[in-house]
Amino acid sequence: MERDDAKLARQIGDGDREAEAELCRRMGPRIRLYGLKHLRDAHAADDLMQNVLITVLETLRAGKLREMEKVASFVLGTCRMTVMDQRRGVLRRNRLMEQWGLEMLTPLATPGPQLDGDALGRCMQQLAERERAVMTMSFYNEQESAEIAGAVGVSEANVRVIRHRAIQAMRRCMGVVR
Repeated sequence: MERDDAKLARQIGDGDREAEAELCRRMGPRIRLYGLKHLRDAHAADDLMQNVLITVLETLRAGKLREMEKVASFVLGTCRMTVMDQRRGVLRRNRLMEQWGLEMLTPLATPGPQLDGDALGRCMQQLAERERAVMTMSFYNEQESAEIAGAVGVSEANVRVIRHRAIQAMRRCMGVVR
């Protein structure tokens, strides 16, 4: 079997795409099993298989493997190194989260005007009923213009015009200059 692997490796180096497919069929399940054993996650094992096969194929295409008969050993070593790199990355992320995590999770203090809920309510009450309905459906219910148009009985374009005018009226009422 090692002789077959060596022959496949040489063929891949010569640009044979069928040899690449054969190598992937042979090595893919082995790599996946290695990933399942060491990573204990099917998705991570699939990712490992893909990454290792890409690395192996690129190495063989470039003719960088010195001993072609040791393709299986090269694949296993690549699996080990890839898993170790992933674990190092997880450890590094965990250390960074321990060191800086609280700072990253605390929202930055942003100076600026605070929303006055009472004033907002008064301004909404000053809008015409249709404008108030469009604003409520748009920003509170998060409905699309087509849904609002059907509910209010106007065209989508008219919904956008009503919403635009209502926003302008709200800005003037709240004292926001734009």
